[in-house]
Amino acid sequence: YTASGLAARILTVYAPTDQSVTAQTVKILAANPDAVYILSAGTPGALPQIELAKRGYKGLVYQTQGVANNDFLRVGGKDLEGGYMTVAPVLVAEQLPDASAVKKPAVDFVHRFEGKYGAGSRSLFAATMWDALLIVQQAAGQAIKKAQPGTPEFRGALRDSIEGMKEFVGSQGVFNMSPADHNGVDQRSQVMVRIENGTWKLKD
Repeated sequence: YTASGLAARILTVYAPTDQSVTAQTVKILAANPDAVYILSAGTPGALPQIELAKRGYKGLVYQTQGVANNDFLRVGGKDLEGGYMTVAPVLVAEQLPDASAVKKPAVDFVHRFEGKYGAGSRSLFAATMWDALLIVQQAAGQAIKKAQPGTPEFRGALRDSIEGMKEFVGSQGVFNMSPADHNGVDQRSQVMVRIENGTWKLKD
């Protein structure tokens, strides 16, 4: 993970299987950073933040959305309090303002997913697959007007339909595709959240 101070940036590395990051944390804290950015995924991302908290670090801590799941919150507990990250809006679907283009499909996905797997089970990975399904579903509806499924022509039409998609609203963002951009999202695909009382809170 990295520490960004007023005059310096420090990079130190740990492995997902490491049981301790004491040495790395001491190095980071020696720089007296204003903020620490932890680049990790899953529950191993909790380890550096736990160590920072135990050593009394009071600066800002940022994580990636790769840790945005309930297991991360469970493992880190109170030591994660106050941490920030940018995530797909679906993680805090109900907290989105009504003016958000993403709110309705995000809430719809959450209700479907948690209705089957239980409260709090929402998953950014599942939402990604859901949006991919919706994109293909819409594109296929256009492609089938031009070619027979299973043919090279259909596959080409499916590709062209996806690449021509504009302002398609999914649970994680608004997609504008092109032949040069198969990601298609803009700032509407990310929101800032803070960990408060063991859960995700949308921040302005």
